[in-house]
Amino acid sequence: MSGEHVTVAVIGAGPAGLSAAAELRRRGVESVLVIEREQQPGGIPRHADHQGFGLRDLRRVLPGPEYARHLAERARRSGVVLRLGTQVTGWRADGALELTGPAGRTALVAEAVVLATGCRERPRSARLIPGTRPQGVMTTGTLQQLVHLAHEPVGRRAVVVGAEHVAFSALATLAHAGARTVAMTTELAHHQSFPGVAVGAAVRYRVSLQTSTRVSAIFGTERVTAVELTDLDSGTARRVACDLVVLTADWIPDHELAVAGGASLDPGTRGPAVDHALRTTRPGLFAVGNLLHGAEPADVAALTGRRVAAGVIAHLAGGPWPHERIPVTVEAPLHWITPNALSAPSAQSAASALPGDSAVSGDSGDPGSSPRDAFRLRAREDLRDVRLEVRQGSSIVHQQRLVRVMPGRSVTLRGDWVARVDTAGPALAVRVGSGRRRRPRRATLRTGSATLRSRSVGLVDPRSRR
Repeated sequence: MSGEHVTVAVIGAGPAGLSAAAELRRRGVESVLVIEREQQPGGIPRHADHQGFGLRDLRRVLPGPEYARHLAERARRSGVVLRLGTQVTGWRADGALELTGPAGRTALVAEAVVLATGCRERPRSARLIPGTRPQGVMTTGTLQQLVHLAHEPVGRRAVVVGAEHVAFSALATLAHAGARTVAMTTELAHHQSFPGVAVGAAVRYRVSLQTSTRVSAIFGTERVTAVELTDLDSGTARRVACDLVVLTADWIPDHELAVAGGASLDPGTRGPAVDHALRTTRPGLFAVGNLLHGAEPADVAALTGRRVAAGVIAHLAGGPWPHERIPVTVEAPLHWITPNALSAPSAQSAASALPGDSAVSGDSGDPGSSPRDAFRLRAREDLRDVRLEVRQGSSIVHQQRLVRVMPGRSVTLRGDWVARVDTAGPALAVRVGSGRRRRPRRATLRTGSATLRSRSVGLVDPRSRR
C-alpha cells in the first residue's frame, strides 16, 4: 500500500468532525485531513430538511442542509482537506490508518487522530421485534435519505417507533413525503422531547402518541401490512394497519474503529471512554460528537468538535498522555455520563475553556452551553426534583439539585468539584440521592382524530425498584 503523512486525521465529516478540523486549522495546525465515506460532507443534517440547526454553535437557526453546507464551506476556507468517498477500514500494526477509496488501498500516518464517526439507530434485528420480514421497515436516517436525497416514495400509512426529538422529526419527513402517521409509540411512560411537542404533533399531524406501548410484531409478506401494539400496563394487544414502520432513536455509537484501535469503551454510553480533553485510552486518539453517546443535537456535537482542539494541540506539543485515570460511573436509574474518566490534574489543563465558551447553571438541562469542566448525563427514568450525589468510596465530593432527569435528553452536572477528587482513590460514582418519579396513572387528550396519552405525577423514592 502507498502511504502519506498528515498532522491530524479527522474521521467523519459530520458537524463534530468538520468543526474539529476547522478549529484545529484556526489554531495553526499545519495539515488537517477529514476522511468521509459518503460522497458529500455534512453528516445527518444533509438529509434532515427542517429548521433547528446551529443555535448553539452558530447562534442562528438554519435548516439541516444549509447548516451542513455552512460547516463544510467553513472547513474548506480554513484550509482543511476533505477526502470523500473514502472508508477507513482499520489500523496497521505500525499505527497507520488503512484507507480504501477511489485511489485504491492506501495507508495514512497521522500524529493525532480524531474519531467523529457519530452514532446510528439500531435496526429491527437489534431490537428483536418478531414477525415476518417484509419491506417497509427502516430507521429515521434511511427514511430521510430516501425522501430528501433520493426523492423516493416511502409509503402511505406509517407507524413511528420512539418518541425522542428525532421521532418528531420523522413525523415532518413523513408528512413531506405524503405519508400519514397513524401511530407513534414509546415503551416509556412519557415522550422524551420538549414540553408541548407531543401536543403540537397531535394538532399538526393528527397523530396518536401511545405511551407504555410496544411494537410486539410486524406482519406482511412482500410489504408491511400491519403491526401489533401491546399495552405494557394491561397486556392487551391490537393490530394497526400500515405499510411503513420507522424505527427511531435507540442509538448505538459507531465505535468499530475505536475498538479496532484498542480504545476502551464506556459500558454506559457504549462509546469510547474519554477524559475532559476527549482523550481515549489509546495514545494520540481522540473522540468527539455522538460517537461518545447517542445522541445529542448536531450543534452540541459540533461544540465537542471545537473542544477537542485544545487537547489535540497539547498532544502535538509533546504533552504527556495520561495512562492512570479514575473512572466516573453512574448508578441506576441513571444511564450514562460523559466524560467518564478523570486524568491527573495536569491533564485537566488541556481542557481550559475556549474564548466564547459560556458557563451556565447545572440545572439548565442544556449540554451545549455547559462549561468545559462539566459533565453530561442521562437517566433511564423520568425523575423530577432530583438530588445528585458524586461519591468516591464513602465520601460525598459533590451534591447538586436538578429540576429533571430523563431518557432521551441530557442534563449538565457541574464539574467544579473535580479538584477535590483524590487522584489515588477509588472510582467515582454518580447516584440519585432523592427525586420524584411519575406514577403510571393515565390521562387522555384528544384533538381531532388524534389521541395523546400522558401520565400524572406521583411522589416516590427513586431508589425503590419496581
